[in-house]
Amino acid sequence: MEQVDCVVIGAGVVGLAVARALALRGREVVILEAENAFGTITSARNSEVIHAGIYYPTGSLKARLCVAGKAMLYDYCASHHIAHQRCGKLIVATSEAQVATLEGIRAKAAANGVDDLRLLTRDEAQAMEPNLQCHAALLSPSTGIVDSHGLMLALLGDAENAGAMLAVQSPVLSGAVTAEGIQLEVGGDTATTLLANTVVNCAGLTAPDMARRIAGMPADRIPPQYYAKGCYFTLAGRAPFSRLIYPVPEAAGLGVHLTIDLGGQARFGPNVRWIDDIEYHVDPADADSFYGEVRRYWPGLADGALQPGYAGIRPKISGPDEIAADFRIDGPAAHGVPGLVHLFGIESPGLTSSLAIGEMVAGMV
Repeated sequence: MEQVDCVVIGAGVVGLAVARALALRGREVVILEAENAFGTITSARNSEVIHAGIYYPTGSLKARLCVAGKAMLYDYCASHHIAHQRCGKLIVATSEAQVATLEGIRAKAAANGVDDLRLLTRDEAQAMEPNLQCHAALLSPSTGIVDSHGLMLALLGDAENAGAMLAVQSPVLSGAVTAEGIQLEVGGDTATTLLANTVVNCAGLTAPDMARRIAGMPADRIPPQYYAKGCYFTLAGRAPFSRLIYPVPEAAGLGVHLTIDLGGQARFGPNVRWIDDIEYHVDPADADSFYGEVRRYWPGLADGALQPGYAGIRPKISGPDEIAADFRIDGPAAHGVPGLVHLFGIESPGLTSSLAIGEMVAGMV
């Protein structure tokens, strides 16, 4: 049995940010990743948006960590020369009835510390984006986009420079709480047993399942595990907008919105489909439902212009008929197991919040 100080399970953007924060505090850190590279699951299948912190309940972890993480992320990208762009976004009311909803969104954002939103008339919004159709819009100037792979490379580089080690193809099969620490059985070509003082479960989609594999972890402190799949479609041709375009939010997601990557490629999505098992197939027929949604704010979308892109899965801990759950960052105070921290339900805005989450976890342990 090999003894280590800290083990981080999962090398997505959040796991890497946690490992970096721990390593920079002088902790010995081993990152265990089941796949053959870092950041290949949720962190590679999202919109790469830097969120402002607009929609989340005031005082929630999502609101607090997103607002703090946004500022940290822009600074980090600048200091580490990570490609990013503060392009801004418009949240659009596509009917007169939704205009009042925009005012509610602005009020919630202000309560979260996001005080730079500006309500635009139809003419003001269309002056910014001539292809846009709307009754009114909210401008969020601090929303942006980032090269998520470049971000993860930088986080990993910082962690490794501080002594952390990444082990890929090293799935955690099981664990047990012992008097000496937390014992982990690790599979892969070089299967081994580790005894750690601190374990941080950043397994993303399967974090609740990972928690259930650790003997001694109270079962009643582990949330259920749900998957909400979202498909993206790319646009053939030039992007019609220079900013991100979001409709008023819908249940379980932010609607079929338009984002732009750093290369100028426009993509639409994601939709929301609750699934039982992890799979990433994009059905070309799903585009049929996108056309109507997109044409509410961009009537110029041509037939046949949407092509299958990719799919991602939101790691949900609340079901389709429930209020969206907050992030859960559960340490010993929540479950009573010394040295163990679980990150549950780290969906959007997890990427934006990643550096703030890392600091929070490092402070807990």
